[in-house]
This record gives sequence, C-alpha cells and structure tokens, in this order.
Amino acid sequence: MNDTSSNDRVIEVFARVLAISPDRVTDDLRYASIPEWDSIAHMSVVAGLEDAFGVMIDMDDVIDMNSVGKAREILAKHGASA
Repeated sequence: MNDTSSNDRVIEVFARVLAISPDRVTDDLRYASIPEWDSIAHMSVVAGLEDAFGVMIDMDDVIDMNSVGKAREILAKHGASA
C-alpha cells in the first residue's frame, strides 16, 4: 500500500469517528482543538485506528496522541504504515 492510501486511511478514521469533513483533518489537527475531539471521542479515535491498522496502541501512546501527525508516528512505531 502506498503512502497516499495509508494517509487516506488515517484521515478516513478521524473524519468518520469525529463526524467531520475529511478536509478538516490535517496532521496539525490537535486533540481538544475542536469540540468534536474530546476525551470520549479520543478513545473512539484510538479504537478506530486500532481496527483500521490491526494494531494495539498502548496507554502511554494513547495519552501521547495529541494530534493527527502524532497518531501517524505512533502507528508507524507499531509497524502500521500510516
């Protein structure tokens, strides 16, 4: 799978879980910077990423995942090409 497809999957998960337009999902989008990404939605984003990429994200990374860009870093660390 090429980077564009992986990047699209990350965007798809965030857009779907947060119920926002994919156009609003950038690597700079940060946790709690929009009303849709609150603490409850954060756990849903984590679950959505785990399902989409077939990984288990540990609690330290869940806490550290404060932006879409950071989510990509964490997924890469877990062996998912994001």
